[in-house]
Amino acid sequence: MSTKDAVAILAGAALVAAILGSGKSTAATAASPLGNASGTLPGLAPITTAADKATARRLIQRLRVKGRGPATGYTRTRYGANWADDATGVPYARNGCRTRDDLLARDGQDIRYRDGSRCVVVAMRLADPYTGRTIHWHKERADEVQVDHVVPLGYGWRMGAPRWPMSKRLDFANDPLNLLPVDGAANEQKDASGPAGWLPPQRRVRCAYVTRFAQVALKYGLPVTRADKTAMLAQCR
Repeated sequence: MSTKDAVAILAGAALVAAILGSGKSTAATAASPLGNASGTLPGLAPITTAADKATARRLIQRLRVKGRGPATGYTRTRYGANWADDATGVPYARNGCRTRDDLLARDGQDIRYRDGSRCVVVAMRLADPYTGRTIHWHKERADEVQVDHVVPLGYGWRMGAPRWPMSKRLDFANDPLNLLPVDGAANEQKDASGPAGWLPPQRRVRCAYVTRFAQVALKYGLPVTRADKTAMLAQCR
């Protein structure tokens, strides 16, 4: 390595340290789900090219189909405490921050943290993938941004999660692959629907959304209904 290269590397490291130390994030550039299998990259970029849509369809085709079971016995606590940092098998697990704050920090821009905290996000700007809105969020209006489970917990319960060990349910509920900060009203409208019952209002992101839905379902061995699989394939034509 040349002296010039070494200086450049050190300068870059100093810049990163300065950004982290300031409590601010750099601009979050949305990632395509096809290049974000870990869920640690921000947002949900549209899938637009014919080649990428074909890749998405192949992914969706791998999903098993099953009828939706009953919701008997389902409560949120079946997946652990809300946003608790006690999962073990997913990114950000046991890092000392609540899952919700991890996701706000991942996807938000111009992040502000509570004084004295490295975790608690109190303000940010979010490019909402579901509606296309830019949301200037403050903690005083907490519900304006909600962290959506792409594959809803209630959907997972009806498709097989009661048979999972608790550790798997904890991972499913806190896996960044399955979590997106979004417009709160859109998230409430979605509720526990699969893709046959609800899709993001912003049409250009729908193929990306169903691709992420498929990635989560495949990772956790979760089947989908036949209607949902048909709807998913239709979004990536």
